[in-house]
Amino acid sequence: MESERGSRTDRRTVLTAVGGGLAVGLAGCLGDDSEAPAAVSLDDGQGCDQCGMVIDQHPGPTGQVFFDDYPPDREGPAWFCSGTCSYSYRFDREDDGLDPVVTYLTDYSRVDYSVDDGDEPSISAHLAADDHREEADLSVVVGSDVIGAMGPDLIPFSDSVDAEAFADEYGGTVQSAGDVDRELVDSIRS
Repeated sequence: MESERGSRTDRRTVLTAVGGGLAVGLAGCLGDDSEAPAAVSLDDGQGCDQCGMVIDQHPGPTGQVFFDDYPPDREGPAWFCSGTCSYSYRFDREDDGLDPVVTYLTDYSRVDYSVDDGDEPSISAHLAADDHREEADLSVVVGSDVIGAMGPDLIPFSDSVDAEAFADEYGGTVQSAGDVDRELVDSIRS
């Protein structure tokens, strides 16, 4: 009885290992389309692809949008000095028939940010690749008193509790970054 039970355990172990190996092998053959390109740092004097401003010379959230084979003059993403520039540019390219692969925005839940206390308070910029997170994982504060590079901006957070706390302190409302549309961005920019 002891050897029969041990034999069943060994067969289960082997079958589990073989099944797992087949699944991994099949996944490797089929490819993994969910793997997005990694965000890049924006601290090397890059100019915003929407407005031309030098990104590392301004406060506030920044963004990156990867498209297939676009922009044509370089490898990597289109990059932006603000959330509003990121969305405006992406919407325009979508109108041109391009599909974004991934959009990254500064994640203020990941960084130790500061807000200056001037007449128009601005939020600090964070330009390292690790300071950005995929739009799908973010909530944004819309309509706060805090500005970014282009004035009023969307302030992104991966932790909704952080976003709510920011909105409580600086005003605005919280919504999913994936729900941002052209009408909202146009209302912020005007």
